[in-house]
Amino acid sequence: MLSTGLPQGSVPKLERPGPLRDRVYGALLELITTRALQPGQHLVESELAGHLGVSRQPVREALQRLNTEGWVDLRPAQGAFVHEPTDAEADQLLTVRTLLEAEAARLAAVHAGGDGVAALEALCAEGERAVAADDVEAAVGLNARFHAKVMELAGNAVLAELAGQVDRRVRWYYTPIARQRGRQSWIEHRELIAAIADRDEQRATAVMRQHTEHTRTSYHARQRS
Repeated sequence: MLSTGLPQGSVPKLERPGPLRDRVYGALLELITTRALQPGQHLVESELAGHLGVSRQPVREALQRLNTEGWVDLRPAQGAFVHEPTDAEADQLLTVRTLLEAEAARLAAVHAGGDGVAALEALCAEGERAVAADDVEAAVGLNARFHAKVMELAGNAVLAELAGQVDRRVRWYYTPIARQRGRQSWIEHRELIAAIADRDEQRATAVMRQHTEHTRTSYHARQRS
């Protein structure tokens, strides 16, 4: 176990080329969104630099950027900490996500062809296998891919751009409840696929709205369970 509390092997390798500060930023953002770095965790520049094999300067620059974007809190005389999202923040984001994804589901029911439906079914089958194997990391990743595919099938570039802006934060909030949502989440995905395959816009919208609402309520209930 590393001194920052990172699981062994969780530190991503920095890929080249590209500005070093951008690669460090990307690596730290991935560690935060996957919760390898937990909300509230102290981020020590020298330790992070050592884990990533870089100097402290690009780490400092990355932390400044992450602070600006709301992923990290910089506290005077204390240092940097992974942001701890409030319930209000989560509620606002997940509410916006419901609006975006419900419309994406409706449009997917209009535009998706047989190949698109088959792609959703394949992702759903992978997700079900991940849940059966209790592979939370894989299930979270497949959930994100499934929703991204629905967004792609919607065929609206502006909608996709807006969804992309909230995607990482949705994954951040979903990770701690992925096991709790488990198999039920993929049952709901199956219901959505059926509605899209039937080209039933109203049902697809309702199923997606209910699905994302279940995620929101599960997030709020996580500490009471």
